[in-house]
Amino acid sequence: MGLVTFDERDADNLVAGHYSTGRGQVLRSDMMELTKIRFDAGKGAEMHQHPEEQILYVLDGVFEVTLGEQVYEVRPGQASYHPSNVPHRAVAKEATTALSFKLLVDPNYDKTGELV
Repeated sequence: MGLVTFDERDADNLVAGHYSTGRGQVLRSDMMELTKIRFDAGKGAEMHQHPEEQILYVLDGVFEVTLGEQVYEVRPGQASYHPSNVPHRAVAKEATTALSFKLLVDPNYDKTGELV
């Protein structure tokens, strides 16, 4: 309990195929979701929104994020905060890996493991 490990067998899991090309591991507890997600250059998540607040922390690469009407870049060591129900999108300007943190409200895609 406490140690979080991403199972590399799930690294090619399509996270949310209905709006995103991101692949990676999705870990959940009863209240949180942590996803290690990667995108190829030029790929990303289409404009969408969800009731969960989200923080997208870039490990490597660069995202161009649109949050409402605002457009900005997010680089390694930076994060983008997406408030509840605010439309947003992210496009990788180069191959990009990030951690996505969400407080769960209503998950709409499958998990690959548990946060315990």
